[in-house]
Amino acid sequence: MATNITEDDEGKPVVGADGEEVGRIVSVEHGTAYVEADPGLTDTVMAKLGWGDSDEESYPLQEGSVERVTDDEIRLKAF
Repeated sequence: MATNITEDDEGKPVVGADGEEVGRIVSVEHGTAYVEADPGLTDTVMAKLGWGDSDEESYPLQEGSVERVTDDEIRLKAF
C-alpha cells in the first residue's frame, strides 16, 4: 500500500492505528506533510509522534510513522 503523501492528500484526516483521528493534513511542502493536530490530542500521543511543542500550528509527519495512504485518510502505524 502506498505511503507517499502528496498535495492531493491535503485536507485528509490523519488517524492512529486505533482509528482515532489525531489531526488533518494542512499542507505538503517538499515531500513533507504537515498536520494540524486535533485540539484534544494528549501530550503523550503528541510526544510519541515527535510533536513536542504544543504552541505550533502544524507539525511535520514523519514518513516512517505512516502505515498507508488511502483515498479517505492517512493511517499511522501503531506506536
